[in-house]
Amino acid sequence: MKRLIDSVWQRRGVSWIWNDDALVSIAKPSEVFSLRSLIRASKNWPDDLPSNGGDTLVVAGLDACLDLLTPEDADHWLGNDLKSAILSFQDAYSGEAALIFWLPKGERRIQTDLATDSVRWRCAAPHSDQQIEFGRILWGEAREYPQEIVTAENGTPVGLFHLRIT
Repeated sequence: MKRLIDSVWQRRGVSWIWNDDALVSIAKPSEVFSLRSLIRASKNWPDDLPSNGGDTLVVAGLDACLDLLTPEDADHWLGNDLKSAILSFQDAYSGEAALIFWLPKGERRIQTDLATDSVRWRCAAPHSDQQIEFGRILWGEAREYPQEIVTAENGTPVGLFHLRIT
């Protein structure tokens, strides 16, 4: 998987981050949308986004939502409802804004297969023996993306970045 050291993830594309320092570098807690607010906003996007000088929307709650659903329901919801909201966001801002999902402890839940670059979400109990095919559902396993976000050369990944989901 390619590594991204550039800060483009803060201004463009879709990212999933799990590092506290990465989060506070782009948004104040009062600027973070709930997942419910994201779904509501997808019907009428605001002219100005709340974070990073108007370039970024940070969303919390995806992890909790996935934990409450069965893996089958999560597959369906990710591929239909969430993907529709992401595509709507990209269209509304013509790819000139960033949508960032805050996933506390995401480094423990997102698993990447280095041989195939596939990305999976490890489910919570009582389904902890199962995984959701996160990458296949949201971006169809595009080989060029996602990229691991790192904030320093040879640093630990703080998230994943995808420039444009189709």
